[in-house]
Amino acid sequence: MRKFLAVVKHEYKKLVFKWTFLLATLLFPFLAGLFAIVPAIIFSLKGEPTRIVVVDKSGKIAPRLKQNLSAERIRQKQEEALRNSMSNVNVPPDEKAKQFSESFIFSDYDMGAKSAEQIRSELNAKIVAKELDAFLIVPENFDEKFEFISRKSGDFITNSSLTDALNEAVRSQRLADANISEDKLKQLSKNVNFEAKGIDETGKEKDADASFVAAFIIGLMIYITLTIYGQAIMSAVVEEKETRIAEILFSSARPFELMMGKLVGVGLAGLTQLAIWITSASLLLGFLSLQTSMTGIVGAIPTISPLMIIYFFIFFLLGFFIYASIFALIGSMVTTVQEGGQFSFPPIMLMLVGFYFSFAVVRDPNSSLSFWVSIAPFLAPLTMPVRILAEMPPFWEVALAILINSVAIVCLVWIAARVYRVGMLMYGKRATIPEVWKWIRQS
Repeated sequence: MRKFLAVVKHEYKKLVFKWTFLLATLLFPFLAGLFAIVPAIIFSLKGEPTRIVVVDKSGKIAPRLKQNLSAERIRQKQEEALRNSMSNVNVPPDEKAKQFSESFIFSDYDMGAKSAEQIRSELNAKIVAKELDAFLIVPENFDEKFEFISRKSGDFITNSSLTDALNEAVRSQRLADANISEDKLKQLSKNVNFEAKGIDETGKEKDADASFVAAFIIGLMIYITLTIYGQAIMSAVVEEKETRIAEILFSSARPFELMMGKLVGVGLAGLTQLAIWITSASLLLGFLSLQTSMTGIVGAIPTISPLMIIYFFIFFLLGFFIYASIFALIGSMVTTVQEGGQFSFPPIMLMLVGFYFSFAVVRDPNSSLSFWVSIAPFLAPLTMPVRILAEMPPFWEVALAILINSVAIVCLVWIAARVYRVGMLMYGKRATIPEVWKWIRQS
C-alpha cells in the first residue's frame, strides 16, 4: 500500500504542480467565456455603412425598402426577438436598431431614359472608383431576378438584412396590388406566443432550453476531460516504456501497483481540475445572481442540487477509470506515442458516440433508449449525468449504472494489468493481437 500511495502522490504532483495544468485550468473557463461572448461582440460591432443605389423604374419598391431598413421599422421587427437574445444583453433594442439602420446609406441616381446596360455600366464604374459600394436593380416584373452587385459580397450580415427587407417590401407591394390589407394579414398570420417548459420530479417548472444547454455543456466537459487525461495516461505509459524506466520501477513495485497508482493519481488530478471549474462556475453564477441586470440570464439556468454534483463526480470517475484503463492498455502495446495516437481513435470515437447519445437523452429522458444508454458501459459516464440533469431517474437506475460500470472497470483493469506487466518490458516491436491475448491468458 505504501508503494501504491507513493505512485499516486508522484503522478498527482507531476500533473497538478506543472504550469501547464494551472494554465489549462484557468484558460478553459476563459476560452469558454470567449466562445460565448466573442460572437456576440462581433455581430454587435458596427461596420462601415454600405453606400447603395436602388434602381427601381416602377418607383414602388425603393420607398418600401428604405422604410423597412429605417431604425424605427427595424426596432419594431426585432424588439421582441432581440430582447431574449444573448447577443443583445449589452446592446439595448434602440441602439441595435440604430446600428442596423446605419448599415445602409441610400445614394441618389438619375436613371433618366438610360438603358439597363448603360445604368449597369455607370454604376459599376462608380463601384470601381469607390464612389459607391453596391447597387440593386429591381425588375419591372417582381417575379424575375433581382440583381445585387456589391464590392462587399462577403458581408453576409448586410446581405441577409437587405434580403429580408427586400422580401418584405415586395410582399407588401403584392398585397397592395391585390387590394389586401397588409395590417389585417399580419394580424391573421401572427405567430402564437409559445413557450416550452419542463417539469422536474417535484412538479416544479423548469426551462427546457436551459436544460438542453446545461446538458450539452456537462456532456462536452466530461468528453474533453476524459479525452485529455486518458491520453495523458497513454503518453505516460509510452514514455516510461521508451526510456526503459519501467525496468527500474518494476524492481521496486509490482506492475499492478504501478498501473493503479498511475490511474488513481491522474484521476485525482482530473478531479481536481473539474472541482476548480465547477467551483469557479458556481461563484460566477452566485455573483451574477446578485446583479439585477443579470437576473434574466441566471434565471434561465436550471437548478443543480448537491446530489447532482455528487453524481456528476461519481460518473466522471467511472468514465475516467474505464477509458484510462483502455488507454493504459494501448500504451502497453505500442512502442511510440505516434502509434498510440493511431490506436486511441476507437476509444475516442466511443466517447463521441456517448456524447451524441446525450442529445437523445435530453429529448426524452424516460425513453427505453435513454435507459439503456445511461446504464451501458462506456456510454453511461457521459449520458447518465445528462439524464440526471434533464430529469432525475429513479435511484435504482443510477445505482444499476454505477454497478455495471464498476464491474466493467474491474474487468478492464484486470485485462490492462496483465498486458501492462508484459508489454512494458517489450521494446522495438508493437504487440500483435495474438500476443496480447496470450498475455491475458497467462496466470
